[in-house]
Amino acid sequence: MSIEVTVRHMDVGDAMQAYAKRKAEDLQAAFPEVEHIHVVMSKEKHHFQADVFAQGKKHVRVDAKETADNMTAALDAAMDKVEKQLRRVWDKIQDHKHVSKS
Repeated sequence: MSIEVTVRHMDVGDAMQAYAKRKAEDLQAAFPEVEHIHVVMSKEKHHFQADVFAQGKKHVRVDAKETADNMTAALDAAMDKVEKQLRRVWDKIQDHKHVSKS
């Protein structure tokens, strides 16, 4: 269960890195099957970009990329996308077993 935060092409304070780590921890708490989360924060011109990669058991790998005017909004939107994707994938994996009626 590891969380990795990478910052590219800009300097962010410890508060923003702690915020990203806290959001990733919340995601890991909601989905215990997730083994590794990698958050990449970058800046291009006047746009902030957040990439979130989540890897879990049973070869599950989802990722999301979001661009916004500030880093907090980009990070929140990317985390929401990853959460939605993980929920969809894990529901498919769990619902695929047939329960016999006896």
